[in-house]
Amino acid sequence: MPPPGDDNITALLQRLGSGDQEAADALFPLVYEEMRGAARGQFARERGNHTLQPTAVVHEAYLRLVDQKQSTWKDRAHFLAIAARVMRQVLVDHARKKNAKKRSGEHVAVTIERVADLGGSDPVDVIALGEAMDRLAALDDRKAKVVELRLFAEMTLEEIAEALGVSKRTAEGDWYFARAWLQDQL
Repeated sequence: MPPPGDDNITALLQRLGSGDQEAADALFPLVYEEMRGAARGQFARERGNHTLQPTAVVHEAYLRLVDQKQSTWKDRAHFLAIAARVMRQVLVDHARKKNAKKRSGEHVAVTIERVADLGGSDPVDVIALGEAMDRLAALDDRKAKVVELRLFAEMTLEEIAEALGVSKRTAEGDWYFARAWLQDQL
């Protein structure tokens, strides 16, 4: 059963897709807490001295999403799936900019720890994860989307299956393959 307000969110997404900017203002409070919760979950696993805040990630991602011209989102799950990708891009872009500012040119690890999800005990470098996800997307885009939704939107496998229009068993298979592939790459 879809969460309450899904029909309202879908209607607002359709209005936004047709260029109605007032819909963006109405949509933000409806998706904000869900996006912020996902970002907050990511930051709970980050190093303590991170210079970016979950609120900033959510705001930057939302601005990028609503700035797209003629975007068509099917529903809440589709929007959140795209939001997860954009939040990942915001984190990777931030890490790259921070690394570029270092005088020595050394690579500084900006980490995101997903011990339970990636199966490792060490934090994962956000930039390395972004590059590995790009390689995975080139091999199998759906598997990369499953990882994105699992790690960055913190969706369950059931929610991922619904968002991607596949069975739960397919989403599970994609997740197990992609997780093992990423462990090997990282």
